[in-house]
Amino acid sequence: MTTDTPTRRTQPERTALMRARLLDAAVESLVDLGYAKSSTQEIARRAGVSRGAQLHHFPTKESLVVAAIEHLVRKRLEELVTVDREAGLDILLDAFSGPLFYAALELWVAARTDPALHAAMVPLERTVTEALSEGGREVFGDAISGEALELSIELARGLAVSAIFRTPETDSTLRQRLLPVWEAMVMK
Repeated sequence: MTTDTPTRRTQPERTALMRARLLDAAVESLVDLGYAKSSTQEIARRAGVSRGAQLHHFPTKESLVVAAIEHLVRKRLEELVTVDREAGLDILLDAFSGPLFYAALELWVAARTDPALHAAMVPLERTVTEALSEGGREVFGDAISGEALELSIELARGLAVSAIFRTPETDSTLRQRLLPVWEAMVMK
């Protein structure tokens, strides 16, 4: 007779699971409440963990939210390089959409006046830009120059910020109208 006893997780597995819960809760809180209202207590509550457990893994709010964005950026970048290469510049526009983008946007705005958050965000943003450039080179190959790719990343970021003030229908229409012009300008 065999018994199905659950396999006990190792300490590194438990740590990874705890960190993932906290990181997911941090992003959820940033999207729902914004940076100013996303407290470490609220994030711990959403993650279903004690305040002490949260503090053990992330001693400051800045370290927690920056790690959360960094975690999701890696996941989004992995998605970026597995997309259909025929999708063109839509790939970049999609990279600046959804909950990750809105959570990051909350941090960008807050970092403008919060020196500790700004200092934590600078290396992350450098890493994100480098990863987008590398992913873009992998996706586009010789079809776009380095400068055109850099310009496209900045343009995609700007379009995503301004989309906050458009309806989904207006944004879709604008995207359909501008994307062919953009592609004609930057693609070889």
